[in-house]
Amino acid sequence: MDIRRALPADLPAVAEIYGREAREGHATFDLEPRPMRLWEERLAADDHFLVAAHDGVVIGYATSSPFRPKPAYGHTRESTVYVAPGHQGLGTGRALYDALLARLADDGVHLVVAAVALPNPASLSLHRACGFEEVGTMREVGRKHDRWVDVMWLQKLLGRDPG
Repeated sequence: MDIRRALPADLPAVAEIYGREAREGHATFDLEPRPMRLWEERLAADDHFLVAAHDGVVIGYATSSPFRPKPAYGHTRESTVYVAPGHQGLGTGRALYDALLARLADDGVHLVVAAVALPNPASLSLHRACGFEEVGTMREVGRKHDRWVDVMWLQKLLGRDPG
């Protein structure tokens, strides 16, 4: 498996991984796949947009985004990791997270947050294994597939002081 910065040629595979979750899952609160234009904008805006490839095929991706637009949140990022079906539980998510967190720490990020739609024991296990701690659950914050969905917030302190 190769973990590397995403390229424009990777975006159709990334869009398919995410689009499947938008249509069928509840890990994202999007109801429809995102248009390619949004993926292109995300790639241009995020220096930490990573993909995992196996035999040249993209099997997962990780990104980070600003937590909130206010200046005092400047050292906090929100992370996202998605892995294609058939590749989950094999270390892909962990490899993506390890690479993403190292890059964020090198860039002076102090805190990384993640929101996990529940139930999702595999994602919670991944986040715990990567050193995230649970900080709270928002009850019935989203509605998808005719049911209310809770979201658990987790955080990982990277410990860098931006000085």
